[in-house]
Amino acid sequence: MIALDASALLAFLFRESGHEIVAQHIGDSVLSTVNLSEVLARFVRDGHSAEAVLHKIQRTSIKIVPFSPQQALLAANIIPATRPWGLSMADRACLALAMERQIPALSADRTWQDAQLTVDVILIR
Repeated sequence: MIALDASALLAFLFRESGHEIVAQHIGDSVLSTVNLSEVLARFVRDGHSAEAVLHKIQRTSIKIVPFSPQQALLAANIIPATRPWGLSMADRACLALAMERQIPALSADRTWQDAQLTVDVILIR
């Protein structure tokens, strides 16, 4: 099992560099609703229908999970460790999901590895 960051899912959907690595993990992945919202927002910003994109994502084997109070606590508590690298709320939500489930996180964001957290980060590029 692996936690998908929005950057990884976007790379997969846009067939950007690293999409092949994401494709290898899609069948055994989880996605926070916070990251889902970030992905949908990107498509809306580009003039696409959020509903159509959501339907496409829901047809995959990605397990979409609600952002829980425990994940909210974890995401808040890692602010001091992530602040120097400018990680967003969605970044921290993905990391919190990975921490809670004790699974790696899959991302295109190289700065995550610098944050010295108790979660494995797999980079797609």
